[in-house]
Amino acid sequence: MKKKSETITFFGSGPVAAESLRLLAQDFIIEAVITKPRAEHHKGTVPVLDIAATLNIPVHTVSSRKELDTLFETGPITSNVAVLIDFGIIVSQKVIDYFPLGILNSHFSLLPEWRGADPITFSILSGQKTTGVSLMLLTAGMDEGPILAYTTRDLSPEITTPLLTELLIDDSYRQLAVILPMYIEGDVVGIPQDSSGATYSRKLTKSDSIIDWNKPADVIEREIRAFVEWPKSRTKLGDIDVVITQAHVVNEQGVPGTINIRDKALLVYCSQNALALDMLKPAGKKEMTGEAFLAGYKKYLAIAN
Repeated sequence: MKKKSETITFFGSGPVAAESLRLLAQDFIIEAVITKPRAEHHKGTVPVLDIAATLNIPVHTVSSRKELDTLFETGPITSNVAVLIDFGIIVSQKVIDYFPLGILNSHFSLLPEWRGADPITFSILSGQKTTGVSLMLLTAGMDEGPILAYTTRDLSPEITTPLLTELLIDDSYRQLAVILPMYIEGDVVGIPQDSSGATYSRKLTKSDSIIDWNKPADVIEREIRAFVEWPKSRTKLGDIDVVITQAHVVNEQGVPGTINIRDKALLVYCSQNALALDMLKPAGKKEMTGEAFLAGYKKYLAIAN
């Protein structure tokens, strides 16, 4: 596909930003990338920096809102419009106004649903059937800008955060490839959000990884799918630390946290129903099936009668 003649500036720092940058560079001339610098003691790859280098795109690094404001005081960019995805730094109105056409933000939920830091995970945690990508004009308020377009996506009962992230990155790219040129030409205008129904996500912490068996089984099962990459879903089976990576709900009742076995399946009772542990990883071991875990560790477990 021929690249659009209008240049854009790209703001982004995380893995989602890196893949989005790679895709957008197929269709747009990217004047510059604004991203966070390599952390002082980080020895691994930095995907945004690596992709920008591969594509020979100039990079400006900033660590804070103040540094970002200072960067734009020097007038380093000539683009009329910018795209922001997975940036991780608050952008001031001063920087937004620097671009005559503003900054477009691709947000991975159907706004005003799940504003905030982690909309993908919370879409799974909530048990909703549909999510999507909102393309909005960035404003000083958190995810409150006018909406230019939506792309919707149904959620399968087995969807995990990593898989949903991949799908939404592609949806975001396809939406931008169509809508951004139309916006530049003045053929698309933003529609204000109705904030009365807004919901908010948050950043996850390590404490979210500890399974609470006093929750219903369907809630814990969604957590396992949502947390499978980070912070994971951790518990003790007997005295054995494990990470559960896949499970399904079973219609059985018992004391929450109690272990049982049904037809070679490893069950843990919850406040409502039970979870059959399909895949799990004992500390220091490889991931294994629940049946394989029972073969090696059953003697260490207290099994309900």
